[in-house]
Amino acid sequence: MFSRPDFRTRCVRWLIATALFLMLGACVDKPNTLERVKEDGVLRVITRNSPATYFQDRNGETGFEYELVQRFAEDLGVKLEIETADNLDELFDQLHKQGGPVLAAAGLIDTPTRRQQARFSHPYLEVTPQVVYRNGQSRPTEPADLVGKRIMVLKGSVHAEQLAEIKKQYPALAYEESDAVEVVDLLRMVDEGQIDLTLVDSNELAMNQVYFSNVRVAFDLGQAREQRWAVAPGEDNSLLNEINAFLDKAEKNGTLQRLKDRYYGHVDVLGYVGAYTFAQHLQERLPKYEKFFKASAKKEEVDWRLLAAIGYQESMWQPTVTSKTGVRGLMMLTQNTAQAMGVSNRLDARQSIQGGSKYFAQIKEQLDSDIQEPDRTWLALAAYNVGSGHLDDARKLAANEGLNPNKWLDVKKMLPRLSQKKWYSKTRYGYARGGEPVHFVANIRRYYDILTWVTQPQLEGNQVTDGNMHVPGVDKNPPPNQQQPQPGS
Repeated sequence: MFSRPDFRTRCVRWLIATALFLMLGACVDKPNTLERVKEDGVLRVITRNSPATYFQDRNGETGFEYELVQRFAEDLGVKLEIETADNLDELFDQLHKQGGPVLAAAGLIDTPTRRQQARFSHPYLEVTPQVVYRNGQSRPTEPADLVGKRIMVLKGSVHAEQLAEIKKQYPALAYEESDAVEVVDLLRMVDEGQIDLTLVDSNELAMNQVYFSNVRVAFDLGQAREQRWAVAPGEDNSLLNEINAFLDKAEKNGTLQRLKDRYYGHVDVLGYVGAYTFAQHLQERLPKYEKFFKASAKKEEVDWRLLAAIGYQESMWQPTVTSKTGVRGLMMLTQNTAQAMGVSNRLDARQSIQGGSKYFAQIKEQLDSDIQEPDRTWLALAAYNVGSGHLDDARKLAANEGLNPNKWLDVKKMLPRLSQKKWYSKTRYGYARGGEPVHFVANIRRYYDILTWVTQPQLEGNQVTDGNMHVPGVDKNPPPNQQQPQPGS
């Protein structure tokens, strides 16, 4: 039988041990957000479903924000998991939920109001808020002109905040906020006259204006602003610090610039008149030659829409044109190139397309093996225009300047130097109109973007069908939803 003192002693010791155990357990830090992401192996990101952020085409997931955040996930060594919010209010709500997305990447602007909802990263893209109106209507030139207009903006957007501030000065201003639309819908509504005005950021307008021939910029509403990623409020800076380090690195190593160039660097090539003309030619001319482009594309293993874009840049899909320099036909082949490609009649559309397609495929194949896509395609297009020798000269100039000779973004900076004696005198092949291939590639990229967009398969229930070609501004049908536009490569 145990004595009372021994029992008491053991009880005290047990209580002390238990207390120490609990105290030590309390001292163990819970994993921070970054540690949890790495432990789970998944980066959960919430975004918007729009051309400038994230959407899916027949090739899978794409979009500026998607590509940037995908690189961040790869940098962390984890899998990316994307969620989309129906509206901006939902986006911030989801960011606050326990176990929900840890990062919002959706073209967000840091404002005093939003700082109560989230913490923001370093900036990665500068945009300007713009008032958009319909061509043919009275053009507003200042905030006072917004009074009496039918205006709609995205609910919870910074544009709604801007209008709220203007309303303090002009109480008669009326506008509607909607969470049932996206930027593409707002532009379509202006284009079709359903509303008078909307506000969008310059990058989103630039990506989409070519599809809406009646849309015009009225004026910039305020100064340029910077887009940032957002994380939940609180004192845990682990993920935010990692994000900032990644964005700083992406800015320094050129990743950001390459993405900006890919999505936004060629968006204003056509202009309004050119865009509408191209849309008309899509309907009137391309159907006559589409089967030839597809047949050649299959043989040469090239996207038929890229070949069609080359054909439009060369001749606007006119098979009998002849230039002052003697190049002829839909693909504008020289006599020597035509003979080398087996073309006996350059004015025969089928032969011209076959010859031009074969020529482009050969140029692309002959490029250095370490040039990767999409740069391989853009450099091949430049060589198609200016010649492989001059392209090699420009690539060497790029290397001499410490730039990457395998990247179109760097090589296109050097091509215009080929028309300057101080530079071309140092090259093997001498003078060239180096600015021309830069414009040539930019134009083709834009035509290719539009062709990709208008030939997307249409969704009918659960079936995907290759419907008729859709050309906004010409056939007057409403455009596909915001998942459809392809922003180029």
